[in-house]
Amino acid sequence: MKKYLTSDALFYIILITIFLIVLPLGNILGFVSNNTISLWGRYFCFAIAALGIDLIWGYTGVLSMCQAFFFCLGGYSIAMHMLLSASGKGIYSAAIPDFMVWNQVETLPLFWEPFHSFGLSLLLALALPAFFAFLFGFIVFRSRIKGVYFAIITQALALAVWLIFLRNETMLGGTNGLTDFKSLLGFELSSPKTKLGLYLIAFLTLCGTFLFCRWLVNSKFGKVLVGILDSESRLSFTAYNVVNYKVAVFVIAAILAAIGGVLYAPQTGIITPGRMDVKASVEMVMWVALGGRGRLKGAIIGALLVNYLYSVCTSLFPESWLYILGVLFILTVLFFEKGFWGLIEMLEAKLTGWSPAKGSESLKANI
Repeated sequence: MKKYLTSDALFYIILITIFLIVLPLGNILGFVSNNTISLWGRYFCFAIAALGIDLIWGYTGVLSMCQAFFFCLGGYSIAMHMLLSASGKGIYSAAIPDFMVWNQVETLPLFWEPFHSFGLSLLLALALPAFFAFLFGFIVFRSRIKGVYFAIITQALALAVWLIFLRNETMLGGTNGLTDFKSLLGFELSSPKTKLGLYLIAFLTLCGTFLFCRWLVNSKFGKVLVGILDSESRLSFTAYNVVNYKVAVFVIAAILAAIGGVLYAPQTGIITPGRMDVKASVEMVMWVALGGRGRLKGAIIGALLVNYLYSVCTSLFPESWLYILGVLFILTVLFFEKGFWGLIEMLEAKLTGWSPAKGSESLKANI
């Protein structure tokens, strides 16, 4: 029995029991509020983005500080579709979104036109982040920019796009962002059934992306990523093209972030530039650091736990959240270098005599 009841098995049992059975059933029976369901649905979106950060940072050693930008590109794309699908239902009953009426815009900007179609919006939500990640990654990685310099330049990118999205001239809602979504594919977003449906879609998508990432890190591609983490210079002398692998994982991480953004916007009802600034990207990195870098399960736990703590702490101690997060980060760095999941592994090793080096998860042979 002990052989099979490992921390991995417990992780899957707890995840499925709580989030696929208990919470949805409680919501249907009236014990769990619609707000709680939407809240956890949003946390799943963050966990999907965290998986991407773990791939590029935890497994490849490339610290990207602009993942929130890709997250918002996905969110803005689907938000633009939801606003256009509600044309004529706003305060002014205009064929264009209300914020454009306030800005004295009379016709819909040309770049908004593709977002009339849901399929095209979804395609653009994934293709735009992938394109920007490929273009940016190709230029930067070919220029041999890495380490702290890569982190700084991605921070600069996040700051630059944040400033662009803040401007009213970009026709993306300025500082207020995009809001007042009414429906998606004909389903009213205010309906409890729609909220539960979005929650389930977000959870199943999280499971799907986790399985994809697990397959990826176990493949030859994943082994090369770990090789880059261990010694990029040594790997560059082999037949592997390090630049191509780094660009590829950067694009994959961007797409994962965009998927999270696509699911986030309809559940939250708003998407603003504040979700893509440098602080937002730093927070995403901290989810992975606290959960356990180089451990896919750690990235999920970190995103879920930190965001849950955020909701609790901001209601009890509204001004103290950043201090609490800072203390958590310092304690993790000083005493739990491998994060929450590393702590679980350590406890399991002490209780069962199991060694992480011989087990199913270590940084180099991690799932």
